[in-house]
Formats: sequence, structure tokens, C-alpha cells
Amino acid sequence: MSQSRYDLSAVTDEQSDSLLEMTDILSRFAPSDGAHQTAIAPLQLIRSGALVETFQADQKPALYVVVQGHQEVRVREERHRFGSMECLLVTLTLPLIFRAEGVSQSRPLLLIRLDIEPRTISQLIFDADLKHLLKKKSSCGLHVDSLELPLLEAMLRLLRLLDTPQDIAMLAPLAYKEILYRLLRGRLGHQLRDVVMVNSQTHRVGQAVDWLDVNFRQPLRIEELAQRINLCTSSLHHRFKDMTGMSPLQYQKKLRLEEAHRLMLQEGVEAAVACYQVGYESPSQFSREYSRFFGASPRSNIAMLRREQS
Repeated sequence: MSQSRYDLSAVTDEQSDSLLEMTDILSRFAPSDGAHQTAIAPLQLIRSGALVETFQADQKPALYVVVQGHQEVRVREERHRFGSMECLLVTLTLPLIFRAEGVSQSRPLLLIRLDIEPRTISQLIFDADLKHLLKKKSSCGLHVDSLELPLLEAMLRLLRLLDTPQDIAMLAPLAYKEILYRLLRGRLGHQLRDVVMVNSQTHRVGQAVDWLDVNFRQPLRIEELAQRINLCTSSLHHRFKDMTGMSPLQYQKKLRLEEAHRLMLQEGVEAAVACYQVGYESPSQFSREYSRFFGASPRSNIAMLRREQS
């Protein structure tokens, strides 16, 4: 288990001022719980004032920065925890479970997500003569590190543009490239280059994951999915489990149950309706699988979460 390592007592006045300004920006542009897309395409602002686990199948590599609070992220059997002045770098498509820690509506988790474009990374590696990064083997795809001041300031410059939307088209690409450049020049440089170093089979499984993320409501036929990404069924099973820790059918089930959970909790949809909306044909099967996954029946689980939030 990776623990939060940064000593907040060592935060300088300059870092503290930057965090306070970032907290103000996120509080204004992410005023309610959930993920908020901004006018800057790769930038999302996330707020969570409740102790709710969220399953997320990342479709893109991303950088996560906690501005306020602490966040636990689980992938397979690994747990990673990070807080203020730390960042999480995700370089591969992975099924992640996020959980905010010690939050409330008065002091919510405030989190930045910045999607990472492989083409930009590739361009920066060659433009900045960082080709030595291409010589090491690929790593596990999930990394926590401290947030150094130059990267913190670059993130703040990007966030400030939300208050001057007329400058976004011209200045946001520059701030975005600086953030990726700082990452490449820092301790996470070798991990970040994994974004452009995936092998062909891993890339094909990523395509299968992307297809399931969009089409999880549809019946899953493994042979057709394998044919879609030009892999045999045995290679698909093997590579898919290596990447996600589960079979394609288990992955689809998880996506369906998480979406049903969201529909019931956030949109007030009845369990019987959510069951069919996410692709189940049998309410009894849905209830059994939901109970195994969440530890309680749909009605009991949602009622308990609503009591905790009230």
C-alpha cells in the first residue's frame, strides 16, 4: 500500500498561498459534488463532500492533483493514498476505485484531473531532447509523487485562465505543455513516457476497454470483441486480465453495477428501472449481483448512503 508521504509542515508560504488560490478557483468552478468539465478541454475539476466510492475506467492517461483533502485510489489489490502537495499519475488504461477520505460538505475533497495526450508527450520528448526516457522498461501505470513548486505554479497558471476565458485559446496550450514538460523533467518522467510506449497488444486491449466503457449495456460476445480488436479470444482474455485484473465479462458487470448505483443515488431512479437501463434482463439477477458487489441490496445500500449524506 502506498501511503501519503509529503510532510505538510514543510509547505512554504509560497506553496500555501498557491494552494489557497487553487482552493478558491475550484470552489467556484466545482460548486457541487461530481466532476465538472471546464472550458479547457483536458481539465476537469472534481468535488466530493461524501464518503462514496466511485469506479472509474480511465479512458485516457491523466494527472490527478489534490488541492484539498485526501484521496485513496485502488487498483486490483494495490492502494495508493495522496493529499495536498501530492499528485497521482495514471499512464495506462486502468479500472480505478476512488474514495475521498475524511470529507464533509463543509470541507470537501477538491481534486484536479488533467488528461494527458500521447501526441503531446511524444512531441515534447523529441523537442526537449529527452529521448533518454525511451530506454527504460515500462512500469505499472500508477504513481504517486510529491508536487514540486514549478509544477504547482504551472497548474495554477492553467487554473487562472478559467477566470479569463478570452485567453484560453491562446494561453491554455502553453500552460498545458509546461505542465507535461515539468513532469517529463521530474521524477515521473520515465513513467510518463509509458503513454507513448505501449506495445501493440496492450493498445488493442485498451481499445477493447474503450469499447466496453461505451457499450457496456449491450450483450457481450467475446468472439466479436476479439475480432473487433484483431486478437484471438485467448489473447484477449489473458491480456485483458493482465491490464485490468478481471475478465471482460467481470469488467462489463462492474461498469453496469456502478452505473446503476449512480442512477439510483444521484438521479433517484428506482432499482427495477436502473436494472434494465444498464442492460440487465433479470431484476433478480441484478439484485443478487448488486448485493455481492456492494454488500447490500440496492434499496438498502442507497438508503444507507442517503442517511450518511444527510
